[in-house]
Amino acid sequence: MANFSYTLWRIYQSYSDKTIVYIKARWVTLGILLFWYFIRIFTIKGFYVVTYALSIFLLNLFLRFLTPLKADLEDEDSDEPVLPMREKDEFKPLLRKLGEFKFWKVAFLATLFAYFCTFIKALDFPVFWPVLVMYFIILFVVTMRRQIAHMIKHKYLPFDHGKAAYNSSR
Repeated sequence: MANFSYTLWRIYQSYSDKTIVYIKARWVTLGILLFWYFIRIFTIKGFYVVTYALSIFLLNLFLRFLTPLKADLEDEDSDEPVLPMREKDEFKPLLRKLGEFKFWKVAFLATLFAYFCTFIKALDFPVFWPVLVMYFIILFVVTMRRQIAHMIKHKYLPFDHGKAAYNSSR
């Protein structure tokens, strides 16, 4: 049994490694899966708690994707002055807490899991869905405001792909 599971893991890892280079195709696939998921939710008019949980999980993944590896969001509240460490700002690449491929893979698997949860009637809790939407909007605004303030304070751009090149006129 252990040999069989190892063989399955190797096959999975092989296909996983082959998809790394197809960035746009992977994200389009995730977008299509999310579209199918939300079409299913709108047609069956249920499973709002599952959708809320998926949304919170995807927001958490997105925040981990945006956050640098060595970020201290908890220390943002202190008003103590911070001394500069270097005279010049040198280029440092953004090392993320969660890489792009891992972000896509976990988001894809979470969406698949949520999609299959919509076939389990026991997970369809009766809730007033506009309350969940308002909770999510408030949570999104508060967390993104904090994240953007952190990005501005520490001067990093999460969607930057390298050091800026300037043309010299010398």
